[in-house]
Amino acid sequence: MPALATGTSYEPGFYELLVALPSQLQPHVTQPEDNAFLKDMFGERSLHSLIKIHELLQHYEDSKPLPVLDSAATLASQLSDLLEGKLSSGEISELKQLLDKPHFKSILSVHDTVAQKKYDPELPPLPDDIDDDEASVKIILVKNKEPLGATIRRDDDTGAIVVARIMKGGAADRSGLIHVGDELKEVNGIPVDDKKPEEIIHILSQSQGAITFKVVPGSKEEVPSKEPKVFVKALFDYDPSEDKAIPCKEAGLAFKKGSILQIMSQEDATWWQAKHEDEANPRAGLVPSKQFQERRFALRGPAPAVSLKSTSSRRPSGFRRSFRLSRRERKTNKAMYESKKSEMYDMADVPTYEEVTPYQRLAGAKHRLVVFVGPTGVGLNELKKKLLISDPQHFSVTIPHTTRAKRNRESDGVEYHFISKHLFETDIHNNKFIEYGEYKGNYYGTSVDSIRSILSKNKVCLLDVQPQMIKHLRTAEFKPFVVFVKPPGVERLRETRQNAKFMSGKEDKGSARPFKEEDFHEMVRTSDVMENQYSHLFDKVIVNDDLSAAFSELRKTLRTVETETHWIPVSWTHS
Repeated sequence: MPALATGTSYEPGFYELLVALPSQLQPHVTQPEDNAFLKDMFGERSLHSLIKIHELLQHYEDSKPLPVLDSAATLASQLSDLLEGKLSSGEISELKQLLDKPHFKSILSVHDTVAQKKYDPELPPLPDDIDDDEASVKIILVKNKEPLGATIRRDDDTGAIVVARIMKGGAADRSGLIHVGDELKEVNGIPVDDKKPEEIIHILSQSQGAITFKVVPGSKEEVPSKEPKVFVKALFDYDPSEDKAIPCKEAGLAFKKGSILQIMSQEDATWWQAKHEDEANPRAGLVPSKQFQERRFALRGPAPAVSLKSTSSRRPSGFRRSFRLSRRERKTNKAMYESKKSEMYDMADVPTYEEVTPYQRLAGAKHRLVVFVGPTGVGLNELKKKLLISDPQHFSVTIPHTTRAKRNRESDGVEYHFISKHLFETDIHNNKFIEYGEYKGNYYGTSVDSIRSILSKNKVCLLDVQPQMIKHLRTAEFKPFVVFVKPPGVERLRETRQNAKFMSGKEDKGSARPFKEEDFHEMVRTSDVMENQYSHLFDKVIVNDDLSAAFSELRKTLRTVETETHWIPVSWTHS
């Protein structure tokens, strides 16, 4: 569906055009009096002053600041209520007194009044001299460098060209003169009844300045939209120029996986109107709706099943923390890898959009769970160890449960929680494990309570799991921040891991060995599979090219998680 107009390229200023006009008209002026008239008119100082004022106003219009919010008074009132009853301190009392002062409230009220006021020029009312032979009206809109913000289509029943949608925040929307359902009769005096929408677009693209539309108002009255502000996190990449289904490519909004979008309208069940959350331009663009995109993904069929088997097939006991076991081991050991929910749940989930809201951890509140995901050998344990060493009072890791016998120099609750097989199986039945496995007749697992124990001590819990387990940790209780650690390319792995040891098992003595070439290729392959299938669940991606650099980046990221505002799923705000 074509758009009514597209953006224009840069044009010289109005002042420069008028200054150059007399010389350009010189070859076409034959009468001396005409030449004198042009010189006098374009040389008039008052005209030059008016033009300069016009350009200054136009510059302000293009760069005018937008208020951050228009409800500061309400926000201050909510903050004052929140502080009521809190533990009293000098700073809190002073802030409460400041917020309650009448002068401060008045300042915020004035701010909100100014922020909510529209300063766009008032457009003239619809003309009274409507044609007698038809219920049409003439509308004049000025085409600047932005699109007019509307799409058109041909009505299947009547064959008329009608306005299909008005883009929120666009020029047509701001004017309030064009509405969905209006029938377009003429553009700049040219009848459009016998023209294709693409031809109409061509007429508009050749038009500059004021554009005159002759329309027959639609019979359906529009109800003012009062949709609440909705923000979503995009879980896929989208490029409207490559979308054959979009009604108008020029009206589409491109975005990347992880982008935060503000949904401006969901009136159309197929095409939503949205804009980027940090975009100052109020004009919305078309994006596929959640339901429509889910149907499209479903029609493509499920992604081919790819094994996440890693080089752990050569280190059967290397699952002390995350219980990563190979396909061969799962065949030879009963219930080698299970979870409290079926993995098919993840595969059936279609990632499109997730509704989100801003969140900042309050002082004294529990920390967010930090979840690590990555292929075996990428350095998850090394990064966790460096975090623990850097601040052992702030970071901690879970202690696994096992049914194997305690060995010499091992203490219960230090290396493992040693419990009976009967109790372990009871806990499995009661869904008390995030993940667990069985090796050589003994169970190993990470319990939910071990995570809660760390968080209750006001510490940051560091946990690495298989990527399919992330979905089961994404709850309001844990609010996990997921870090995906990926390897560099194979050539760089050869350089950085040349003298490193590959841990093929933590239960078997002498399990450490040098990396092999196949380990590098398997690490990169597994990383690609993880990123392809689960990247919509990752909050941060760190390439472990250099361990020190990766640790510095990780440490900086975790500080921002604790101190700055982040977007989290709306469902996490409801316990």
